[in-house]
Amino acid sequence: MDGTGWRQASMALAVVVAVIVPVNILLQRKRPEDLGLKADGEQQCDLETAAPATNLVVDKAWVETDWTPALAGRTSRFWWITLTYFTAMFAWYSVVVHQTAYLVEVGFDTASAATALGLVGLFGIVGQIGIGGLSDRVGREWAWTLALFGFALSYGALILLSDAPSQLWLYVMIITQGGLGYGLATIYGTITAEIFSGPKFATIFGMTSLAANLGGGAGPWVTGYIYDATGSYIPAFWLCIAMLLISAMAVWRAGPGKIRRVAGRASG
Repeated sequence: MDGTGWRQASMALAVVVAVIVPVNILLQRKRPEDLGLKADGEQQCDLETAAPATNLVVDKAWVETDWTPALAGRTSRFWWITLTYFTAMFAWYSVVVHQTAYLVEVGFDTASAATALGLVGLFGIVGQIGIGGLSDRVGREWAWTLALFGFALSYGALILLSDAPSQLWLYVMIITQGGLGYGLATIYGTITAEIFSGPKFATIFGMTSLAANLGGGAGPWVTGYIYDATGSYIPAFWLCIAMLLISAMAVWRAGPGKIRRVAGRASG
């Protein structure tokens, strides 16, 4: 980027996407049978295998409901999920898009700022594995809240960096954002799945994911607008922290753990 500029770097990424997408379309497999597999639910299972799943059910009437998009949309849980996703992605994509420019603004050179973004992704591998595994033991709500807390700490570190560039706060930002915050990715789909599992799950998940996409698009735009209006990222960062708090509240109201227990909390 130092040698070519943002425009040329973005064009290079566009070329990569233009090459990869057609290849994926050509090689896409649409049915499990194409790979010699069976569709979920078709394999034979004995009672011993099925028992653990029964032990995970908390709300039997809810689980036995044949959920359709229309029926799901009439429940409060559906809307709490959409709020959970919208606010979390608002905060996530705001920092991803703007943190590099912010780090340069507060005094880091462009190479250090770009490296920080790369390290966040590296720590994100740890976060996704760790938070995902933790969620199977403590529940989706607690794991989601912990990941949001990681993003909140990351924003706090960025705010503290506004006084002067500090390697300490830079690495706090990197570790908490990647090592905790990126764990959202592995819990994201399970929240909807545990509440609205069934033949129409994919459609319902697509509907809730629309809220996530709207949040992911609105966050960077609103953050940029606030920066243009105030000349500072700090008010936008506080807004994102507020969004994280709302997401934490919303996931508990959605309550996937009130529908199904995670394996780590299965009853005997």
